[in-house]
Amino acid sequence: MRTFDALWVETKIALRFLGDNPLQTLLIITGIGVGAAVIVFITALITGLQANIIDRTLGSQSHIRFTAPDEFNRVAPAPAATLPLILETPRAQTLQSIINWQEVVAALDPQADLLAVSPLISGPALARRGVARNSIVLMGMEPERYLQIVHVDDDMVAGSFRVGAGNAVIGIELARDLGLAVGDKLLVDAGDSHEATLQIAGIFALGVRELDERFVYIDLQQAQALLDLPGGVTVIDATIEELFQANVVAQRLRALTGLKTESWMETNGDLLNALSSQSMSTQMIRIFVAISVAFGIASVLAVSVVQRTREIGILRAMGSRRQQILRVFLLQGGVLGLMGSLLGAAAGYGLVQIFNIFGPKLFYIPVDPWLAPSAIALATITGVLAAAAPARRAARYDPAVAIRYV
Repeated sequence: MRTFDALWVETKIALRFLGDNPLQTLLIITGIGVGAAVIVFITALITGLQANIIDRTLGSQSHIRFTAPDEFNRVAPAPAATLPLILETPRAQTLQSIINWQEVVAALDPQADLLAVSPLISGPALARRGVARNSIVLMGMEPERYLQIVHVDDDMVAGSFRVGAGNAVIGIELARDLGLAVGDKLLVDAGDSHEATLQIAGIFALGVRELDERFVYIDLQQAQALLDLPGGVTVIDATIEELFQANVVAQRLRALTGLKTESWMETNGDLLNALSSQSMSTQMIRIFVAISVAFGIASVLAVSVVQRTREIGILRAMGSRRQQILRVFLLQGGVLGLMGSLLGAAAGYGLVQIFNIFGPKLFYIPVDPWLAPSAIALATITGVLAAAAPARRAARYDPAVAIRYV
């Protein structure tokens, strides 16, 4: 009980010291608030930007891709050779099916790391309509599986995502180039007399020009027939929940399947570098804002110590211990940090809402529910730490000398 009473007295003294110079206190609280608002808004902005970039980039591709191992020319040495080495040289890669892909899919389906798995056959072909020609990529898949990987059905601009029975779904750029609309016919030539006439059932817009210009989705069996790989698939796509664990998961599954395995982190190195740079920039902003807040609080309390020298001497003469004087100034730092960060967190949250409502509709900024509490905690702790040096100086005052201070 005595400890609580002492703490209450120390808090009252700290608030009294702050209240004696309201303009100074208001200015430092405002400065801390601006810093906290910057932390909340910039952190939310960068997080929203990263989520938008990831969604736009990875929304049209899988997180992990499995393909058959590359083919090599193997040349055995002459019988008289001293070392029994087998020389390997690269050769032109042809479409090849993943051996026993059904067993691979069955082994991947129960993996806890994977959200969805989809077998796929893809290969080049030529799309013809009248005299117009376009090179395309045939994408043969099972819709119920593939649409869990890439949500093409959410990006339809005409018709619906319907494959099978001679139907196809094409990109908006290809439709413009060939003058196609839903219900029109398209001749697809995959070479070696493998041709088919497809009916356009839907048109999509993924927002990636290359994909919207070249991808033609058909059902798995028809793609196998056109690409002359009966019963085969060339790719197995998979998605995971923890995006930035893709390399670790891919490495583990490479050992499990024996297939060539690539994660989005390997194929999108520039994107990964950009995301890392953005995260580093956010951390640097938070660090420098915290440092500026710390210096502001420390300078204000250093002045306060000088201004309160006589009062500190009187308190010491009345029996206040050094630890109590120390806590008075630490409490001032904590109160300044807390009040300023509460104001700043509210302002930062308001700026985010203004951006989402009235700003340009570039992307939506989500607000992490822990962002504001973490900013408040950071500012409060910074305030206490910044007050340490002035507090120690105040606690070391000799009461007799301090009372005579003018």
